[in-house]
Amino acid sequence: MEKISGSEALLRTLIAEGVDTIFGYPGGAVIPVYDCLYDYKDKLKHVLVRHEQGATHAAQGYARVSGKVGVALVTSGPGATNTLTGIADAMMDSTPLVVISGQVASSLLGTDAFQEIDVIGITQPITKWAFQIRKPEDIAWAVSRAFYIASTGRPGPVVLDFTKDAQVGEVEYEYKKVDYIRSYQPEPDIVPERIRLAAELINKAEKPFCLVGQGVILGNAERELLAFLTKNDIPAGSTTLGLSAMPSDFPLNKGMLGMHGNVGPNRKTNECDVLIAIGMRFDDRVTGDLKTYAKQAKVIHLDIDNSEIGKNVPVDVKVLGNAKYTIPQITALLEERKRPEWNAEFEPDAKEEYEKVINKELHPSSGYLKMGEVIRKVSEATGNDAVLVTDVGQNQMMGVRYFKYSRTRSVVTSGGLGTMGFGLPAAIGAKFGAPDRTVCFFTGDGGLQMTLQELGTIMQERLNVKIILLDNNFLGMVRQWQELFYDKRYSFTELENPDFVAVAKAYGIVAREVREREDLDGAIQEMLACDGAYLLVADVEPQGMVYPMTPAGSTVTNILMGDDK
Repeated sequence: MEKISGSEALLRTLIAEGVDTIFGYPGGAVIPVYDCLYDYKDKLKHVLVRHEQGATHAAQGYARVSGKVGVALVTSGPGATNTLTGIADAMMDSTPLVVISGQVASSLLGTDAFQEIDVIGITQPITKWAFQIRKPEDIAWAVSRAFYIASTGRPGPVVLDFTKDAQVGEVEYEYKKVDYIRSYQPEPDIVPERIRLAAELINKAEKPFCLVGQGVILGNAERELLAFLTKNDIPAGSTTLGLSAMPSDFPLNKGMLGMHGNVGPNRKTNECDVLIAIGMRFDDRVTGDLKTYAKQAKVIHLDIDNSEIGKNVPVDVKVLGNAKYTIPQITALLEERKRPEWNAEFEPDAKEEYEKVINKELHPSSGYLKMGEVIRKVSEATGNDAVLVTDVGQNQMMGVRYFKYSRTRSVVTSGGLGTMGFGLPAAIGAKFGAPDRTVCFFTGDGGLQMTLQELGTIMQERLNVKIILLDNNFLGMVRQWQELFYDKRYSFTELENPDFVAVAKAYGIVAREVREREDLDGAIQEMLACDGAYLLVADVEPQGMVYPMTPAGSTVTNILMGDDK
């Protein structure tokens, strides 16, 4: 067999695993890999980010829209520690990620050498697997194993710490695909009795309600979900990460669950008689007070991760397995039914929410631009077919509420960790993951400035990303909580911002600021027609609020709608 360096063995294995794009930043402990990468430019696209955190978030965005594993490559020490936020974010949101960090030579481990850090010790709690490669003979096996673990079962991040001597040492290279690990069962065995019990409960139900999580998307089970809901006429609500599993106009799609979700899905959670949760983890932002959550309902929970079933909400029927396979087995046992009365019960809630919240947000007669109207107009101008990327805060909740989706893998946002600064690099990754789709990134002035340097990546890559800054000169979501729950004591949430248009232009990005409502449509059309990156700064109301809102820790039916301030 041919002898090659460990660095080349790494690159060959990445290619064998189907990798086409790497997001990274070079440094001393990973120079051998980068030197080898110089000869692989035609086989591996390397995207030079401006910060290692940006590499992980870009890899996340890439993975979320493409369904593939995202890859980040960084150096040791601060290069590795800068990835921790992205790794933790990927763990919380079940995003398949492989982060490869350089490391000092094996002989220097434990000596506090320059830029040495215990990467494995730091990352083990926030990864599915973390492994240090000290010998070139372990490279092919470790890399293939990393991709297998990251992409199967409940996906998540894996870290490979790659010592410098392993990078430069020679090895007789042979690629062997890892598709089995004795101690790891990514696809649990499906128990037929539980399938039968679940179908039996649903068939007897008068008011079943389905909660759709990201597990449907991760399992590629969108068609199976729609067939399941349609056969038994079951209304459904989505978690934030599960939103695009159903098209926005699907008749049984009743909207979003959670703190800033739609009124109907939240209220009906406490009125249904059977609650069917698929690929979601009953996060506190969805359930509110667990003591009052869905106590009247029998609960069926479908999930691939056994640790999530019964963790927060007691379950009557546990269905362990990939939703791709468990959903159709239940569907086959369901009766064909129509539930016009039950589905009609969502209509008064939808009407109330429209009159009290949505109409005011989408159709204001005067005053400042509203976040919701900007978002909806952008969505409609793209034919509701774009990829939505958000940062975190009011822009995030408004984005997922008012953007519309026509196909799956159309929402990229930081769910479980709520990482400000996530959005800009994630939008970069999303564009590489779905180059033929329009990527619309909505951000606030706070989150944008956390990773603003990634505009340099957009400039260097000539990347066509549409950035819509909803600028209110506040850390809006914290300010909203201060207004509602802290006697309007706005402690350190007001921002003095730079001229964002000038900043964008310094990076060679076309930019425009809009203050007046009559200029908004034209600015959006100009942005979408631009053959390249574009920053649209929309000056929105400084003290706007995101409603509806269920206060943290409250029952899901205690919903504020702005008329009760």
